[in-house]
Amino acid sequence: MLEADAYVDNGVHVIGSYLLDLFAYYNSAMDRFRVRGFNRVLAEVGSEGATWGVAGAVLALVLAQGAFEETSKDWLATDEFAVTFLDRNGREIGKRGILLDDAVTLGEIPDHLIKATLATEDRRFYEHFGIDALGTFRALIENARAGGVVQGGSSVTQQLAKNLFLTNERTLDRKIREAFLALWLEVNLTKDEILKLYLDRAYMGGGAFGVAAASEYYFDKSVSNLTLAESAMLAGLYKAPTKYAPHRDLPAARARANEVLQNMVEANFLSDSQILTAQLNPAKVVDRGREYAPDYFLDHAFEEVQSLVTGQQRVVTVQTTFDLDLQKRADEAVLTHLRQFGKAKRVGQAALVSVEVNGAIRAIVGGRDYGESQFNRATAALRQPGSSFKPYVYLTAFMNGFSSKSVVADRPISIGHWSPQNYDRRYRGSITLTNALVKSINTVPVRLTQSFGRQKVIETAKLAGIQSQIRPDWSLPLGSSEVTVLDMASGYSSFANGGFKITPYSVLNITASTGEELYDRAKQVPAPVRIFPEEKVKELNQILHQVVERGTGRRAQIEGVKAAGKTGTTNAYKNAWFVGYTGNFVTAVWYGNDNETSTGRLTGGNLPAMTWQYYMRHAQATVEPRAIPGVDDPSVPKATVIAKAKTDSADPEITGRQLPDRPSKQAVRVLTSLVEKFGGKLRPTLTGDEEAGLSGPTELTAPSGGITELTIQGTKIRVRPRELIVNDRDKTL
Repeated sequence: MLEADAYVDNGVHVIGSYLLDLFAYYNSAMDRFRVRGFNRVLAEVGSEGATWGVAGAVLALVLAQGAFEETSKDWLATDEFAVTFLDRNGREIGKRGILLDDAVTLGEIPDHLIKATLATEDRRFYEHFGIDALGTFRALIENARAGGVVQGGSSVTQQLAKNLFLTNERTLDRKIREAFLALWLEVNLTKDEILKLYLDRAYMGGGAFGVAAASEYYFDKSVSNLTLAESAMLAGLYKAPTKYAPHRDLPAARARANEVLQNMVEANFLSDSQILTAQLNPAKVVDRGREYAPDYFLDHAFEEVQSLVTGQQRVVTVQTTFDLDLQKRADEAVLTHLRQFGKAKRVGQAALVSVEVNGAIRAIVGGRDYGESQFNRATAALRQPGSSFKPYVYLTAFMNGFSSKSVVADRPISIGHWSPQNYDRRYRGSITLTNALVKSINTVPVRLTQSFGRQKVIETAKLAGIQSQIRPDWSLPLGSSEVTVLDMASGYSSFANGGFKITPYSVLNITASTGEELYDRAKQVPAPVRIFPEEKVKELNQILHQVVERGTGRRAQIEGVKAAGKTGTTNAYKNAWFVGYTGNFVTAVWYGNDNETSTGRLTGGNLPAMTWQYYMRHAQATVEPRAIPGVDDPSVPKATVIAKAKTDSADPEITGRQLPDRPSKQAVRVLTSLVEKFGGKLRPTLTGDEEAGLSGPTELTAPSGGITELTIQGTKIRVRPRELIVNDRDKTL
């Protein structure tokens, strides 16, 4: 035991002595490197710097992991679409997404544009390795002197790295990743390739990316034909494309272009005499503000394109269903009525969607002014449809044992604490389903729904084409669930085409910039399928035709054309609708306010029906009329014209039937004022007044023995059998 203890003690002593000798040797060796005074300070600073440098490098590598991940993807492909839209006839109507044209080679880009770019953004581009240390230091000095950021320190390669891989956020993490990606680009691409990518991908304002697209947008010319002044203006956009965009602030853009020209002189690319002409003759830009653009339609079509293109192709040309003539008439119909009646009716917005019965969208009006509001009220705004939802209830009834001749009680009904009432607060007792829908009775669809359930109504509406969520509320039959205008046009299309399922579409085909066909609707979309029994749809169409002929939709009548449709007005007059169709088109019209305040007692039979008639009268004139399934010939005998006036009114033609049928209220006013003005008397006897016109017998008399025909066209007037001709200056009786 003692021997073992002695052995351990000796071992510890030997090891300790060895360590002490080693430490003494280390101190003796290090004495040779000992520094004192100022050298000691430098050594300490260098040591600390090395320590923090290593730590910083490790941290930078950690933060740069995201940058390395970015390079593993197809980084040359862009996620942004650059779409050129054509109308149904192949004419360009506008662009959406980014404006991008990367087909131009570097050799086609003018030398003065390249020099203007480098003089302004990176004069040492061909000398540095991706990060311009001298340029960054110079920028720091200039910014310190100015007390703010007046000069950027990022090289063209760094800016390209940001454009290709990163966002514009100003964080340390982004700057580190940008630096690593810039070095990676320099290793993997040549200088010319980097410069070409930069010129293709830099944002130039106005939605344009790259100098080629910007040249087309601002100057309406190929980039290869740019002048020095135009090149300087484009080169001035890299710094702040929104601020210096010439279509927004031309003086600022020209001032910036002068700075670029001076930069080219400072960089020894040009002399003062060479830039003088460009300074005296600044660039002129194309006035884009006067161009007509169907912006609401383009926005909707752009969303459709994004859902259809699933590959890597992003620069595409799209042929659409758009009809420029119909779109202009739709815009005119909405704006005319809003300007003339909007203030009196306390209504500020409207929307319209017009589709062919096969679903092809011809026109979209998403609001009164796209410049003020880009929100598309036709495709995105959810509004209660009111009574315009009732046709889905009646079609459901027809498919569940009821017919148009079925009699249902129009009397008070209560479901829980809810007791719906009719518009006029009156009840008519037993009434056929035809008359109930024509007169827009509220209690009947509620009573019908109670018999077969709300879920069946929802299924019918969804099957017809309503995409919005429909709630199974008690008030569902009266249109309490919000829908879009496009929903209603889609749903009524199944009535207009005889019961087939359609999905509204705006895209016919899509072609990539390489010429590859990416989508062709005719080849890829199957034929529509029947969703409703033909006879039931015909039965509904016959009733909805009567709504226009003798019901709440009389203001929608088109001379010589048979139409069908339904009005809709919601509680407190917040929304007013008319959704109608012929054998060719289905058009849905909505009026209301963005803040959902009440209008001035505006009903669906008023401005919506008038707007529908204004637009559809023109639309029908462009096609061969087709019959509505279940309704007789598409054209009807022309009625004797009671009054026809071409005025500034939003209702330019006022027509009635042969006497003693009732004319419209405006026709009565016109006749009365004219006959009294020239010595006669007109005594209209009018009884009844519904939502959109007059009902009951009407008698018109005059001292001449009766008016058999009166036509008012411009300033010419004829009264028979006594003929009265009125011109601007002459009056002959």
